Amino acid sequence: MQMKEDINPVLRYILHFFMWLYGVVTFVPWFLLSGARDRQRKATRVKAMPVTADPSGPYRSVDTSSSLASSLYPGCDTLDKVFKHATELFSTKGCLGTREVLSEEDEVQPNGKIFKKVILGQYNWMSYEEAYSAASNFGSGLSALGQKPRSNIAIFCETRAEWIISAQACFMYNFPLVTLYATLGGPAIAHGLNETEVTHIITSKELLQTKLMNILPQVPLLQHIILVDGSSSQQTAYPNNITVHTMTSVQDMGAQQAKKQPPSPLPHDIAVIMYTSGSTGLPKGVMISHSNIIAGITGMAQRIPNLGETDTYIGYLPLAHVLELSAELVCVSRGCRVGYSSPQTLSDQSTKIKKGSKGDASELQPTLMAAVPEIMDRIYKNVMSKVAAMSPVQKGLFSLAYNYKMKQISRGYSTPLCDRIVFRKVRKLLGGKMRVLLSGGAPLSAATQRFMNICFCCPVGQGYGLTETCGAGTITEMWDYSTGRVGAPLVCCEIKLKNWEEGGYFNTDEPCPRGEILIGGPNVTMGYYKNAQKTKEDFLVDGNGQRWFCTGDIGEFHPDGCLKIIA
Repeated sequence: MQMKEDINPVLRYILHFFMWLYGVVTFVPWFLLSGARDRQRKATRVKAMPVTADPSGPYRSVDTSSSLASSLYPGCDTLDKVFKHATELFSTKGCLGTREVLSEEDEVQPNGKIFKKVILGQYNWMSYEEAYSAASNFGSGLSALGQKPRSNIAIFCETRAEWIISAQACFMYNFPLVTLYATLGGPAIAHGLNETEVTHIITSKELLQTKLMNILPQVPLLQHIILVDGSSSQQTAYPNNITVHTMTSVQDMGAQQAKKQPPSPLPHDIAVIMYTSGSTGLPKGVMISHSNIIAGITGMAQRIPNLGETDTYIGYLPLAHVLELSAELVCVSRGCRVGYSSPQTLSDQSTKIKKGSKGDASELQPTLMAAVPEIMDRIYKNVMSKVAAMSPVQKGLFSLAYNYKMKQISRGYSTPLCDRIVFRKVRKLLGGKMRVLLSGGAPLSAATQRFMNICFCCPVGQGYGLTETCGAGTITEMWDYSTGRVGAPLVCCEIKLKNWEEGGYFNTDEPCPRGEILIGGPNVTMGYYKNAQKTKEDFLVDGNGQRWFCTGDIGEFHPDGCLKIIA
């Protein structure tokens, strides 16, 4: 994506000359001292290889040892153990952060519509120790309310700290957690709750009023509603069989219980039943075990260099989606801080942020972020609106720097001077400290990926995975600046291509094998809840006992072992 250099031709030639001269003078010392040679070597290396000479055989990452990775920490084979281990390592470090709301007001737009605007303060942080204690008390309180081990419990809530605390509580007490999208319609929500036979649901005041109230008569087994916010004493008519509680009151109840060790889950116990939105029909519940999730986040963590307690992740995507849940569990397992946001408050220009006040990214200054193409498109529009408002000279200089950096990136080089002088203000839109952006959930166009690379001065990795594989499959390596590909298999799985004769795709195609993508490994989930027929159609077990998921997507492997989705 070239940008038009709207600048005086003479000035353009002079600037091009000085940029060329600067590049010539600084290239050798920069190349020797900046680690560029090592980055180029990593970018061009073979990243995955076929396990066998048979073209139908799987590809594995070259970083995979003799067996596929399945554990983050020795002996931590369930999610409660992973969180406990992280708490022991990072007990006083910040874990979960929430911004305080200073004020709210209605703002009348020129078209007469009223938008609610907020002014937000600083992030308040809960340490790992505090988060662990809150989860432990909540799990104990749920148990006191009659929730039984291996009995399903639902969460229907926006992305926030209370969501992940609730999840950790359920992992500790072996309550399989049923997750439902906030955007699902009433019939789909009722279907999920009835199919999993839940008696307890964790939700928010807003979703209770706007979504759940209308379907409560259709969910006869439901007995307890736990609100993460608001008060349970509101004058609302609930069905006689339902009692409403606040999360705080349940935690207090749990804190008062005699402390005893909860029954530990087993690695193959169900941790999450995640309902996929589905393009047609009712949503399907994917059964995900503790060992499945741990394998998936092990693979993801390996692909993000230097992940640790100096990192801050901004969480705003739906936690009911496997991308966000996996990303946050990866971060919490490694001691990162997770600060919560929403698409409406993410940046200074977001729809709910009052003009002149800070969006969440500006306040939090995250180093890590997961995004979907829709969010990246919004960021792109924000940047381009600022560029459009520049003077002709400023606009021309920006375009010149953009095109120059695009050429340098395509060669595997960085541009520290351009980054510092031209793109520093653009980086500030996401706080100024972003070091890794990960895109998932849908294909990211090459133009958008390159735009984010250039303007935010950090690698933009594409990932490929599905709910049925715990979101794990592939992630591009951080030093691979190619576009249009989703990277090599993670160390927790392997990928093979199955011939699709009707479409003319064969794993013997030259130079790139093509076919339906099958993902195998310990991250491949247990199947669909109460849907044996669909499980049999989409999952298979090979002669070695390894589970595989047939994705239905068509891909091709490039010579360096990276996968491209082609249909």
